[in-house]
Amino acid sequence: MSNESTIHSAPPSLAERVRHEMESFTPSEKRAAHVLLSHYPFAGLDTVAEFAARAGISAPSALRFVTRLGFGGFPEFQKHLREELEAQLLSPLAKAGPSEIGQGAPALAAFADAVIGNLKATVENIAPTEFDAVVALLSDPRRHIHFTGGRFTGALARYAESHFRIVRSHVDFIEGQPALWRDRVIEIGRKDVLVAFDIRRYQEDVTALCETAAKQGATVVLLTDPWLSPIARVARHVLPAHITVPSNWDSSAGLLLLAEALVAAVTKRLWETAKPRMEAVERLRSGK
Repeated sequence: MSNESTIHSAPPSLAERVRHEMESFTPSEKRAAHVLLSHYPFAGLDTVAEFAARAGISAPSALRFVTRLGFGGFPEFQKHLREELEAQLLSPLAKAGPSEIGQGAPALAAFADAVIGNLKATVENIAPTEFDAVVALLSDPRRHIHFTGGRFTGALARYAESHFRIVRSHVDFIEGQPALWRDRVIEIGRKDVLVAFDIRRYQEDVTALCETAAKQGATVVLLTDPWLSPIARVARHVLPAHITVPSNWDSSAGLLLLAEALVAAVTKRLWETAKPRMEAVERLRSGK
């Protein structure tokens, strides 16, 4: 009998499903979807009439949208949103205690299974067209690329920035704290791309940076979790990664997967110009 465990990928969040299925929606469903994602999940917690009015559709159309998503009605839809909101706000202390997590399984194996499941779910729930659009954006030599992140995700943003800086020009990192980005953001405009990493519990200062950059015409790309950082309201492209593991802490492995996949795809796309840059770096390393 095999000792290998079966690894199941986590189901997508409602926000992921809506983004993934957007192209198949009717015009009225798309309007409802855009309103829902514009202030997720709070926009869906209004009454049916208020939600429909914000989307510019009829109440019956709003109800059909909810039914299309697999809910029996608006109360069931809102119950699901409230549960996702609770998940968004979970702190490490609010999760199960260490003694309650992963009982009955070897710690390393249980954790690894969860991470592998997260990686599978991350890939399965991102539309290839969305990923390709981000690759095209980051490969555009006319764009200035800025990376940013929060207390923990900032390390991932710096990791990505370090790779992109070798592959192409006009790449930098912006610290998320307002005191450190206010004098930088004044130079950001329509040709700039701000790539933000932000997972629960989302950081208000990083959100403020992205909102300011978006107001000035920059294109915001967000790497986040399935429940979506508030930055999603101003992001042109959103790449959510699954992060739940048997721990009081969330896993960043899915975000790292996305960052490295973007580096690989952009390097391939820019190879004619990336190769000479990489060769120049190697010559400097060797002192030649």
